[in-house]
Amino acid sequence: MKKYKTYKVLRPYLLLWGTQSLSSLGSSMTGYGLILWLYRQNGSALETAMLSICSYAPYVLVSIFAGALSDRWNKKRIMLVCDLLAALSTVVVLMLLRSGLLVPWHIYVLNAINGLMNTVQQPAGDVAATLLVPKEYYQKTSGLRSFSLSLNTILHPVIASALFAFFGMDLVIAVDLATFAVAFVTLLFFIRIPEIPRENRPREKLLAAARSGLDWIRANRLILDLILFLAFINLVASAYNAALPAMLLSRENGGETVLGLLNAVTGAASMAGGLITTLMPEPKNRVRTICLSLMMSMGTENFLLAFGRTPLIWCLGSVLGWLPIPLMNANMDVIFRSTIPTDLQGRVYSCRNTLQFFTIPVGYFLGGLLVDRVFEPLMAAASPESALVFLFGAGKGSGAAAMFFVLGVAGVLVCLRFYWGLRRFMKN
Repeated sequence: MKKYKTYKVLRPYLLLWGTQSLSSLGSSMTGYGLILWLYRQNGSALETAMLSICSYAPYVLVSIFAGALSDRWNKKRIMLVCDLLAALSTVVVLMLLRSGLLVPWHIYVLNAINGLMNTVQQPAGDVAATLLVPKEYYQKTSGLRSFSLSLNTILHPVIASALFAFFGMDLVIAVDLATFAVAFVTLLFFIRIPEIPRENRPREKLLAAARSGLDWIRANRLILDLILFLAFINLVASAYNAALPAMLLSRENGGETVLGLLNAVTGAASMAGGLITTLMPEPKNRVRTICLSLMMSMGTENFLLAFGRTPLIWCLGSVLGWLPIPLMNANMDVIFRSTIPTDLQGRVYSCRNTLQFFTIPVGYFLGGLLVDRVFEPLMAAASPESALVFLFGAGKGSGAAAMFFVLGVAGVLVCLRFYWGLRRFMKN
């Protein structure tokens, strides 16, 4: 009876979560397929990383204003319009591909459009989740979100690789558009998102509304410190993401299958972490849990990727690196949702996006640039008897391995610095 009551309360959220997760899976498949397509064209880590740079750049440029607009406008309409425009950009990719006219800069522009739509949609979706979920279910629903993200990580490389290998990009994009249609129709006809009372909506001008989000963050030091912590972690993690395909697609024991396997293992580890987070009791101190989770992640995976030579070691690193991430995300999510006033969440989340995610395109650029221009040439010039070759191997891909060692050291130092700074919030 209790479970049925819980389901009834959460039914609108579960419907939204399920269909949007399905659509996200389709979008991730297209993104992964384009990475494979582009790397086959040029073999450059930097040019491949540009796909993600173009997707995240709108976070830096317009996110701070997107939240202010989200607080003013109807959340459901924002999500529908953004989904529709993103789907249209995917249709353009399909048309260019079928006509043989698709070139890298087309994908960069269309990724930027998709990134802009996500920038506007995300604060609306975050507020919609807050409005649909009672406060006592925040941790459970955060665990569900982590679970769906993890399942996406498992499935999208496997499905996309199979469809890409046997049927080409056309079918990958067709599946993406089908999942979009399911999510769009469900949101349009079957989900009602409550509106914030009109008297609670902001009436100030757009710039003033955006500034109020920044002012709120600046006045709440815990939130500001956590955002800055994640900004530095995102810098390391995005450089990791830029280097990973360059290493695994080039290594003697690597290839597209191994890259897909590692992504699947990453998703499985994240999914296990999401399930554990959903079922476990609330931690005594969420800030300490966040710090320790990130310390475990940063201090394991990068080093195993750097020194490992086989898919087994790389997969072990992936498990250790990604198992604690859902726990970190869930506790971060609960702190934000329970601290930020509902009528300010759109603005504050968007300001958070600007501050927390601006390091992602920077990290992708630096990661691709350092692999192509610094670490690969360094390893290519190293003597076969040198310590560098002994530690990181030889041949193409060894430079990316050396970079993972540097990223591991940087990640551990970032965690130690912020753990020290956040101690005052760990008293209980």
